[in-house]
Amino acid sequence: QVHLVESGGGLVQTGDSLRLSCAFSGRTFSDYAMGWFRQTPGQEREFVAAISWSGISTYYADSVKGRFTISRDNAKNTLYLQMNSLKSEDTAVYYCAADRSGWDQKALLKGSWGRGTQVTVSS
Repeated sequence: QVHLVESGGGLVQTGDSLRLSCAFSGRTFSDYAMGWFRQTPGQEREFVAAISWSGISTYYADSVKGRFTISRDNAKNTLYLQMNSLKSEDTAVYYCAADRSGWDQKALLKGSWGRGTQVTVSS
């Protein structure tokens, strides 16, 4: 069983930064592509960023490109999301996802999920 635990969320102001972490356990971390999604009440889960198994390749949603950076430390079994220049529209519960078969959005959506961490950006 893959277990994912997100942390690092909080209440910040527009323009501030946050670094989210996702602790992975239960399987071999480097066997899994990873990603971040976010969701607000009443909305569908939205793709944010994804990273390949080794961490060499990444891709982002247009809404966060240039502001967010996804990374991973395979030695620490941890996924990160550095969020800079935060906007009110970034307010959401952020989830990490893991899948061993692919790193595209659809593959990650079918993978394992954590319970999320709340990010609130106020003005």
